Amino acid sequence: MMIRRLVQLSTGLAMYGISLALFIRAGLGLDPWDVFHQGVAGKTGLSIGVVVIIVSFLVLLLWIPLRQRPGFGTLCNAILVGVFADVGLALIPAFSHLGGQIAMLGGAVVLNGIASACYIGARFGPGARDGLMTGLARRTGWSVRLSRTLIEVVVLGAGWLLGGSVGIGTVVYALAIGPLVQLLLPYFLVPAAGAGADSKSVAPEGKPDSESVPAS
Repeated sequence: MMIRRLVQLSTGLAMYGISLALFIRAGLGLDPWDVFHQGVAGKTGLSIGVVVIIVSFLVLLLWIPLRQRPGFGTLCNAILVGVFADVGLALIPAFSHLGGQIAMLGGAVVLNGIASACYIGARFGPGARDGLMTGLARRTGWSVRLSRTLIEVVVLGAGWLLGGSVGIGTVVYALAIGPLVQLLLPYFLVPAAGAGADSKSVAPEGKPDSESVPAS
């Protein structure tokens, strides 16, 4: 079981980084956090993968007042997504034809959904950004939905001001990723210790509950 979890975690994080590269190469807009990452990368000259890693560890500092505890998967997430984003950007060409861009955007959304289900289902702890969202919700009493919305509005606005790419891809991601991960998560969710094989852990608002994945 442990080997499966480790393979699923590393595979999911690798696919997540590649999906980020696909979003960028599609050129039709990124999800809110990656709009911010791209904006910072453009202003600093750093690669977007390096920015993803730096921002991940800065966000983890915000866990301290929220009394969040990182898991093994949290630290792997902070490093591997950025590494594989840069690998993907080095290997995947940009498309200038709209048909190719749309196909790449669709592939990016689907791959991101599979990747999210993989790493969440491995139960090694939430990513830095998910933990910030759920920790804020727990400490303030706000809903996860409200906490997520507030955080993503802030980072989207900041990223846009920094020159990050906002477009139809941003909207498609926002509308599609929740239902997609909700659909896929049961196929990747590793049962918790002592739970039945059909054990599931999904947030009541229809999105995976990253905080419900126990830290290791």
